Amino acid sequence: MKKSLVLAMAMALGVTASAYAANPFSDVPAGHWAYDSVNKLAAAGVIDGYGDATFGGDKLMTRYEMAQIVAKAMARGANVDKLAAEFADELDTLGVRVANLEKKADNVKITGEVRFRHFEYSGSKEKANGNNSTVARSRIYINGQINDTWSYTGMLENIEKFSHNSVGEEDTSFQRAFVNGRLGGVKVTAGRYAEFLEDGNIYDHRADGIVFSYGKDVNLTAGFGKAANKAESGTSAGTSAAGDMAYGVLSSKFGVIDAHVGYYKFDDVKKFGRDTSIGREGQDTEIWTVGAAVPIVKDLKLSAVYLKSDLDKDYTGKSIDDDGYVIGLNWKGAKAAKAGSYGVWARYYDQAAGTVIAHTMNGNADGNFGTNGFKGYGVGLDVTLAKNIVGSVEWYDLEDKDNSSNTDRTLYSTVVFKF
Repeated sequence: MKKSLVLAMAMALGVTASAYAANPFSDVPAGHWAYDSVNKLAAAGVIDGYGDATFGGDKLMTRYEMAQIVAKAMARGANVDKLAAEFADELDTLGVRVANLEKKADNVKITGEVRFRHFEYSGSKEKANGNNSTVARSRIYINGQINDTWSYTGMLENIEKFSHNSVGEEDTSFQRAFVNGRLGGVKVTAGRYAEFLEDGNIYDHRADGIVFSYGKDVNLTAGFGKAANKAESGTSAGTSAAGDMAYGVLSSKFGVIDAHVGYYKFDDVKKFGRDTSIGREGQDTEIWTVGAAVPIVKDLKLSAVYLKSDLDKDYTGKSIDDDGYVIGLNWKGAKAAKAGSYGVWARYYDQAAGTVIAHTMNGNADGNFGTNGFKGYGVGLDVTLAKNIVGSVEWYDLEDKDNSSNTDRTLYSTVVFKF
């Protein structure tokens, strides 16, 4: 038996040699390097030697003998999965069942969530679409482990709308299909995945492409692919960013401060065009960002990001605002697994149109503010009502940056059931 194997088997059992009598094997004296480990295995009944009070440590062990030891260790709760896989055939001969080898299905996990959300509108949104909207969304996630470092995720989504002008409207589609893994020290995500850029202030929707991430304390993330249309729930009037996208973000930690700089490029953004219904080409935009987050007191974090776009003229040639900022406060946070946990947040937005592609907010940032951009605030409360049931309520008060009479106010509430 190899030295490393003796030690590993003994450690897997999690017992101490001092609790047992002296080593029963005459060929393993007290000063031997394997004395403690052999004593543990013998006392736990995992090894019993050759019947003549010898251990026979210099002899070559047969696979069948090794399988017997693995079987005894498994019976005592030792974590010897790799050995169980190696000696699966011999263990089968011994009548030992290895669940993780027999059930390939254990490699695949299915989870999901059901979300009911309701919007109450006033202002421009109300004039366009009525004063309320209700949406039910169901998602089924399929997660499969490919090997030790790579996994697959798929997601099937169903949307049902119950607003006054879309009763009975529903859609089911395969919204995610991507792999996660590592190439050396580089993390990789590739396929159709959820993209979340600048805390959702630039973009929060799916993308088709690939993302690379390298580093821990100093991290570089780069993504390339195609953005998608966002028209799930009536918060966005069909925001379109269907062209190519590319970005790079460099982030680092300085004491308690998390800081980053970013660059984002989106091509053919239809929302900046004049009339997408007649096939007008969209405009391109490049966005530069710098941001930081810092804890103020325990559980309270302050964040800020500055965003600047190169889109300083609209489709008519008129000069428009090209930069902006978002300031946020977060207090604690609701955890789905912990009933009674909660979080409170607040944001102030002042964003030029060129810095918003598909905003994460549940207000109408993507809707009726044209090429002028928007400003205003949002506040919210999230509470875990029971394990895996989270409720939230949010309020947004937004207005056009150049026309304060163009306003949108939204009261949003939701309940999410996770399973």
